[in-house]
Amino acid sequence: MSTGLLAQYVVIGLAVLVSALLTFRKLAPQLTNRWLAALALYADRPGRAGWQRALGRRLQPRQATGNCSDGCSTCGACGPKPPASARDAQPLEFRPRAK
Repeated sequence: MSTGLLAQYVVIGLAVLVSALLTFRKLAPQLTNRWLAALALYADRPGRAGWQRALGRRLQPRQATGNCSDGCSTCGACGPKPPASARDAQPLEFRPRAK
């Protein structure tokens, strides 16, 4: 196997791995936040190297602040609003046919 081919495989593998991680983070945000918090606590222990502690602090997930700009979506008030046509629509009313 040539060096160029190996480099190509490594780049493609990294692209697939990053894509899978981003997709997993999008589909399961609470699970990935728990995993990141556990990894951050493991890396940010006393006695670890400085770069490990810095990485642990950087990996620590952001905490929800309770305002509408953090995107936590715990209260449901931050979600997208339906279009005006959907808000003003009248409900359908079905009546039986006259005999």
